[in-house]
Amino acid sequence: MTASAVLAKAQHENFPVALRILPRMLRRRLETIYGFARLVDDIGDEYTGDRNAALDNLEADLHRAFAGNAQHPLLRRITPFVRETGATEEPFMRLIEANRLDQRKARYETWDELAHYCTLSANPVGELVLLAIGQATPERIRWSDDVCTALQVAEHMQDVDEDRARGRDYLPDGDLVARGRGLLASGVPLVGSLRGWGKLAVAGYVGGGLAAFEALERGDRIASGRERLAQTLRVLRAAH
Repeated sequence: MTASAVLAKAQHENFPVALRILPRMLRRRLETIYGFARLVDDIGDEYTGDRNAALDNLEADLHRAFAGNAQHPLLRRITPFVRETGATEEPFMRLIEANRLDQRKARYETWDELAHYCTLSANPVGELVLLAIGQATPERIRWSDDVCTALQVAEHMQDVDEDRARGRDYLPDGDLVARGRGLLASGVPLVGSLRGWGKLAVAGYVGGGLAAFEALERGDRIASGRERLAQTLRVLRAAH
C-alpha cells in the first residue's frame, strides 16, 4: 500500500469529525502518528510475506528516522515530528511490538491479557498525541492510557468478525462495554486539563469512544458522525 493510501486509511479510521477543523500543523502531526500506526498494523495483519521480517525492517527504518535518513515516505515524517515534539523511539517501538505479539498470540482469555495488549497497541498513540499537542505530563498520560485502552476495546468489539477471520479473538468474557465506559471516564479530567486545540482534539477521541459504546449497546457496529460530534460536545461541557 502506498504512503498516500495508508494515510487516507488512517484518516478515515481515526479522525473524528471534530478533528477535521484542526490547524494544519497539528493535523500533520496527528497524521504522522496514525499513518505510522496504520502502516504497522497493515504489516502485522495483511502482509503476505514474512511479517516478522517485515516488522524488523520497519524497526530498522524507525531507527533511521530518528537519525534523519528514513527510507519509507511515512517514516520520513517522523523526523520532523521528533524534532518538534521531543518524542522518543519507545512509544513507536511498542506499536511494532504489538504486531509482533499478534504473530504469536491469537486468543485473549482474560481482561488482564487484553489490557496488557492495549499497553502496546493503543496507549502509545495517546502518549504521542499528547506530545503532538505539546501537553504531555505523567498525570495526563495516565488518563490517556485509560482512554486509549477503552478505544481499543471498542475497536475490537466493532471488528470482531474481521479479527476472527484472521484467526484472532481479542475479547474475553465479561461486560466490555461497562469496562470501556468506566475507562472513558478518565477522559473528562483529561480534557478538562487541556487547553487550546489540544482540548478539542482529545475531546473528539473521547466523544468518539462514547458514541461507539452506545452504538454497540444497541447492536450497531458503527456510530454516525453526528453521534460522535454530539458526544464530543457533551465531553467538552462536562470538562468545564
